[in-house]
Amino acid sequence: MNMQALTIAAPEILVFSMACAILVIDVFLTDRSRIVSYLLAQATLVAAFALTLWGMTDTAVHVFNGAYVRDPMADVLKLAIYAAVFVAFVYSRDYLGERDLFRGEFYILGLFGLCGMMVMVSAGSFLTLYLGLELLSLNLYALTAFNRDSALSTEAAMKYFVLGAIASGMLLFGMSMLYGATGSLDLATVHAAIGKLSPNHIVLIFGLVFVVVGLAFKVGAVPFHMWIPDVYQGAATPVAVYIGSAPKIAAFAMIMRLLVGGLGELSASWQDMLIILAILSMGLGNIIAIAQTNIKRMLAYSTISHMGFFLLGILSATDNGYGSSMFYVLVYALMSLGAFGVIILLSRRGFEAEWLEDFRGLGQRSPWAAFLMLLLMFSMAGVPPTLGFYAKLMVIQSLVDAGLVWLAIVSVLMAVIGAYYYLRVVKLMYFDEPAEAPSIEAHSDMRAVLSLNAIGVIALIPWVGALIDLCREAVRAIS
Repeated sequence: MNMQALTIAAPEILVFSMACAILVIDVFLTDRSRIVSYLLAQATLVAAFALTLWGMTDTAVHVFNGAYVRDPMADVLKLAIYAAVFVAFVYSRDYLGERDLFRGEFYILGLFGLCGMMVMVSAGSFLTLYLGLELLSLNLYALTAFNRDSALSTEAAMKYFVLGAIASGMLLFGMSMLYGATGSLDLATVHAAIGKLSPNHIVLIFGLVFVVVGLAFKVGAVPFHMWIPDVYQGAATPVAVYIGSAPKIAAFAMIMRLLVGGLGELSASWQDMLIILAILSMGLGNIIAIAQTNIKRMLAYSTISHMGFFLLGILSATDNGYGSSMFYVLVYALMSLGAFGVIILLSRRGFEAEWLEDFRGLGQRSPWAAFLMLLLMFSMAGVPPTLGFYAKLMVIQSLVDAGLVWLAIVSVLMAVIGAYYYLRVVKLMYFDEPAEAPSIEAHSDMRAVLSLNAIGVIALIPWVGALIDLCREAVRAIS
């Protein structure tokens, strides 16, 4: 270990140290001064953002014997993750305060989970990747059970923990088989070793299958999706905001590091598996979402279909596809934050705006909130000219460029099916009579951030080309 390694890993060291410091400070805080933990957590995110931005690099730097890598993809994804967690924390403050859940544990667990995501994004070996994933997962299990008085939250956390443990076992078993075949845990060395082995090497193929199954569990791709609806519905809404945004960005990094950085030589094998997972996810996710009456479950199945869509870019196994997939997952995180943010905005103590009926007539009760939700639903459906439309367009274009025209047609059909349940929310808000509901009250910071979040899906359109180019450049070093 040397000073250069510590400097390169400074953002992770900062976030982990601050999470430990807040843990100690929070013990001495009274309930009335609990805001200090919140402000310290937000200050940590701002400092980590500045530190990462200051140290951005256009080349890959490997430290800690290759176990940690800092490259353009890691820097861009970390900046996006900080922003997503910052917004999730802003949305959480009113909600937790009104329900006597405003405790430092939420922000401490969030920061430890963030540290896990950062390690995943910069992982250069199987071991680092797995440690980052487990650090994230353990905090997500605890966050899901954060509302200890809710039987639904406890049940969701138990299911999440059991299925997550199975997924981790699958992934670890696959990694151990790949280690047995290649003799290394370092992803770059594994990549080079696989190039010298037969693509039909039986241990390699078995290892790859277990790794893909483990990854599919973690991102919630069909048929390993069953935990997502229960967790989204059972967890407190701020926890759903957190789970539904930043970890998706980290999941993209994990797939890129493993499948492209480590197992790129086996792309012909994992392409076929990803095609099946993507089609099943888009199909089942969209069709079951239509039948949902709970908007959190609807967004959960929507997540499953979006995960299928973002896998399309990766399975094309081209730089263009990887960049499109990265752009897609960043746009998805932005939309997911906003959609759950509107649910939090409409919720009050004793009233959870989590049923579709709760959105009935919102256009008359609160035109601004309805407009924000309209933008987000249109973007998720892929209606032009929103960011969601461009994200889908870029992924489909990458499929066509890769010669997978039939898959591009299937994805368009699935997107059309998915548009139904998003537009149903718009119809409820603007064409149905208003339902009785408490007035909307929120702090000005929540209103401002939510407005920027939702308007971002159209305000960023002039910079779509620059953002896509940024994503392509970021993934080029790894691909």
